[in-house]
Amino acid sequence: MDDFDVRTLGTILGVWAHPDDEGYLSAGLMCAARDAGQRVVCVTATRGELGAAGSADEVAELRVRELDAALGILGVDEHRWLDYKDGECASVPADEGAAVVEQLVREARPDTVLTFGPDGMTGHPDHRAVSRWTTLAVAGIDSSRPDLQYATLSEEVADRFREELAPLEVYGPGTPPRTSAGDLTIRFELPSDVRRRKVAAMRAQESQTAPVIDLVGDERYAEFVSVEYFRRPTTAELDGAG
Repeated sequence: MDDFDVRTLGTILGVWAHPDDEGYLSAGLMCAARDAGQRVVCVTATRGELGAAGSADEVAELRVRELDAALGILGVDEHRWLDYKDGECASVPADEGAAVVEQLVREARPDTVLTFGPDGMTGHPDHRAVSRWTTLAVAGIDSSRPDLQYATLSEEVADRFREELAPLEVYGPGTPPRTSAGDLTIRFELPSDVRRRKVAAMRAQESQTAPVIDLVGDERYAEFVSVEYFRRPTTAELDGAG
């Protein structure tokens, strides 16, 4: 698992809720895939307009600029907005959200789809809604169905992250998720250059990452983002999405 080859993922479609979700959970994979010549399409459901001080329009403009800069550092040049409101994804009918995502899946024809697990990583309702939409969308593909992968953490880091980030109240009850080594399908330890670019991309989203970096320091932050973890859905999760 330490020698994970990103080329096995083929074309990647990532489906996320807010700007910076894609970075924390998959920036290394996206960067390495682009370096290998693979296609990467990033989808963001909202502009994250509730994620900083200021009017919704001002914050949305800021976060769009930040995400554009971050994706540029990673070499990702295909991005789609779903234009939902921050904080309101859970109120969107699941079949509506799924239909929108399914259309993007059919257009992009990815080999791999990356998104949140049902836990939403942090428990955020928008994250959990996007997970459900994406799971339903992939389930709706009858032929050439892509490989769906849920973002997670390994058992050895989940408790550490929760404890060290407790002052920022990042994780809701029952999160972050913990996945045993045997159930991980991706454990990608970022090569040094990819890690450097991921940290730079996250720094480009300063409105979101500055509090974390201020809390733990530069060196510890780089360690936080140095490994990315994913797992496949269980049969129960796939059945439950409907």
